[in-house]
Amino acid sequence: MTVDCDVAIVGGGPVGAAVAVGLAQRGLAVQLLDRGQGPTPRVLADGDDYDLRVYALAPSCIAFLDRLGAWSRIAATRSSPYQGMRVWENDPQSPLCFDARDVRAATLGHIVESGLLASALWAQLPVSGLRTGVQVVRIDAGEHDATLHTDDGGSLRTRLAVIAEGRDSRLRTQLGIESLGGQYEQTAVVCHIRSEQAHGGIAWQRFLPTGPLALLPLADGRASIVWSSGEAAALLALDDADFCRALGDASQHVLGRITACSRRVQFALTLQHADRYVGNGVALVGDAAHVVHPLAGQGVNLGFADAEALTDVVAEARAAGRNFASLRVLKRYERARRADVIDMLAVTDGLYRAFRMPLPGLAALRSRGLAVVNAAAPLRRELVRRAIGLR
Repeated sequence: MTVDCDVAIVGGGPVGAAVAVGLAQRGLAVQLLDRGQGPTPRVLADGDDYDLRVYALAPSCIAFLDRLGAWSRIAATRSSPYQGMRVWENDPQSPLCFDARDVRAATLGHIVESGLLASALWAQLPVSGLRTGVQVVRIDAGEHDATLHTDDGGSLRTRLAVIAEGRDSRLRTQLGIESLGGQYEQTAVVCHIRSEQAHGGIAWQRFLPTGPLALLPLADGRASIVWSSGEAAALLALDDADFCRALGDASQHVLGRITACSRRVQFALTLQHADRYVGNGVALVGDAAHVVHPLAGQGVNLGFADAEALTDVVAEARAAGRNFASLRVLKRYERARRADVIDMLAVTDGLYRAFRMPLPGLAALRSRGLAVVNAAAPLRRELVRRAIGLR
């Protein structure tokens, strides 16, 4: 069988790029195909050159990125470590407190911009392994190979096709893989803000009746906000001064007065889960396989865990002389990831629904529940360990 490469990855975002780097470093011939022109390098400057989309990377994901050689590039540029997280509903003076020191860790994670993360990973791949400005419009997958057809009339034959093109993956649909779920009654409003008080390396999250509000520390002293709300249109329509006042009220001024905000963007929130992650010669990773509510900040961490698991399964099968693109081998990847993903889907969706229920007395019950968790040090430590990827 003549093929053009061992593995072709469709989608050059952070998760797809991590798969490409991981497999290339294990000796496989890879091609990373992206419809854009690749990530835009970011400069060291204070201002809106920061990506509006940021990720909260857990230490387990940072360790994976370090093994890929990408983390040193990020650390040498900019990232924001955070040592604690405060979660509350009504009283910011009595929050549920998660701290890195509870599990003897240096940090709970780092806040990193999407573009910087992708750039650091792309830099680990040879130019010959990158194809930009190309859209894969069709896939033909068989027992022994897969053929990707591109919008320029070309095609690429590969032993394994990895689908990493995001939650609206057309190739997933073509393969007949159903994605269950739906859209939440909320839209996320995202921007960066300046405040009177320094964030001090602490992330804050408040559960409001209209949806959760997260304030994430940035390296330049600002905070990135993700405000999930059923009233997003009204928030976007406000001028900057009124938006800052509304945000200050919603956050109960945990960072003092909000003094400035960047431009604001929005994105829809969905719950999705593919009924299967693999087929002969095909594997789904990241948002193509699963999408969770951002309230726990775990979406990209799940995606990187996919990338690491798939890299290990494929590389080990190849080293043993087995067909790494066979359904039998790829099922090992699916089994390794499915339970963790379902657990996170259940947690995030459960929290979303629990804090939206208008039942009498439920708010008081939720507050007592947060207080109980806060007082139960072993339980709180276990939650921290799971959140940062410790087992």
